[in-house]
Amino acid sequence: MTYKNYPMVSRVVYGRGSFNQLNEILSPKRKNAKAPFIFLVDDVFKGNAWLTSRIPLSYDDKLIYISANEEPKTSQVDELVEQIILNYKETPSGIIGIGGGTLLDLAKAVALMLTNKGEAKDYQGWDLIKNPGIYHVGIPTISGTGSEVSRTTILTGPVRKLGINSDYTPFDQVILDPELTKDVPKNQWFYTGMDCFVHCIESLNGTYLNTFSQSYGEKALELCKEIFLEDTLTEKEAADKLMMASWHGGMSIAYSQVGVAHAMSYGLGYLLGVKHGVGNCIVFEHLEEYYPEGVAMYKAMRDKHNISIPQGVCADLSDKEFDIMIDVALSLEPLWENAIGKNWKKTITREKLKALYLKM
Repeated sequence: MTYKNYPMVSRVVYGRGSFNQLNEILSPKRKNAKAPFIFLVDDVFKGNAWLTSRIPLSYDDKLIYISANEEPKTSQVDELVEQIILNYKETPSGIIGIGGGTLLDLAKAVALMLTNKGEAKDYQGWDLIKNPGIYHVGIPTISGTGSEVSRTTILTGPVRKLGINSDYTPFDQVILDPELTKDVPKNQWFYTGMDCFVHCIESLNGTYLNTFSQSYGEKALELCKEIFLEDTLTEKEAADKLMMASWHGGMSIAYSQVGVAHAMSYGLGYLLGVKHGVGNCIVFEHLEEYYPEGVAMYKAMRDKHNISIPQGVCADLSDKEFDIMIDVALSLEPLWENAIGKNWKKTITREKLKALYLKM
């Protein structure tokens, strides 16, 4: 038996107001005046001086605002990398992602592609990256995706939606400041929180499960129940706990894997551009067969917070479009093996997946 030697985030700062320490964290990592720090920031913060005034820009540092309305694409990563290479004589000192999963994944992918030849699509899969990326920092402004701690960066490419999963993907530094999540809209808070909840359910019910993953998954699930089902927490306490649930939920997959909801929501994301958090919710509504207790708990959370989940997103699709989604979902073999077992192909047929998509 060979055990996988997984990397982790080597440095993490946690606490309200810890974002104020960004300058002292970055300064020792600056290579020289010509090697800039590149800040990739969710454009929802454009004009928000409360956050942007605390981003320490000096020398040739660059702040690039990016919309998170669409999931990150391999082509977008390639464009950002090209832009950086053309504008600077030296490799940047570091890439800093500030935002949700989209911005964090972009930061990880750009850091990797600055040191690896070719296009981002060439590295979608497992352990294809050959060279360590440049220094990269993740600062989540919403909690739930687990991107701040995961060894993948999920990208939509020309033929599939799949992560760059590698030992070089995790951030070198993460700043967890729950204060940064204060203005997240309620629906978005729920959808992204459910990404964390679904990570736990899929990990804890998977065939890949071991005690390492289980310990993180159980803690994250306990926090999710407290946040989404009980009325014991103040808003601040809930924000603090959701940030830690996200971290533990991300860690629960390190030695494990996600499952049916993620595989099928990647199909929705690839074809229809459905964002990941809400995509998981759309799919999870119909997965009682695989996760009966998890789905019941999810529905109780949804009803408690009066969240409406989009209906009929697959209503007008052609057979060809269903086939595209099914192809994407079926290509994620480790997810199915974790969810169902080694013989998953016997029960997970194209007809089965189409019947599920038709319910959405």
